[in-house]
Amino acid sequence: MAAEQAFKAVINDTNPTSSGRAFGIEITGSNYNHFLGKKIGDSVDGMFIGEGDKSLSGYKLEITGGSDLTGRPMRPELDGVGIKSVLITAGIGYKGKRYVKKRGKVYRYKYDGLRRRRKLRGNVIGQDTRQINLKITEAGNRSLDAIFGLVEEAAPVEEPSGEEE
Repeated sequence: MAAEQAFKAVINDTNPTSSGRAFGIEITGSNYNHFLGKKIGDSVDGMFIGEGDKSLSGYKLEITGGSDLTGRPMRPELDGVGIKSVLITAGIGYKGKRYVKKRGKVYRYKYDGLRRRRKLRGNVIGQDTRQINLKITEAGNRSLDAIFGLVEEAAPVEEPSGEEE
């Protein structure tokens, strides 16, 4: 039997009061199929992330990037699902440094215009994608701390009815 396909979603809370926290959650089943074919920059409804009481219903999220099983990053300007060999300067997929050994020590140089050929993944989510990076654009009713179990949610208080015997 084949292993079930899954994405690891990393959700970044961009709210200034949350100090930039990130939460990880698995996306499986029919929610997995919803993400196939989406591109970097697309907006996604939060109900497709999580199941049951860990669902992010009411939230709107934007896809900001991702990577495949080997850790190869997705580049927003590369179209398609596949791997492409690209000559790039410093940015996503390449830090723009050259390490040189001199007299037994290693020195790091950052030259202007230093370019390297790197294999990177396209901007479309496919079967080979393993991690998806998301950022919150619209918040829902419940806080992320309550959804992920970091804070106890206050139970709704039952008010006594007006009819007493």
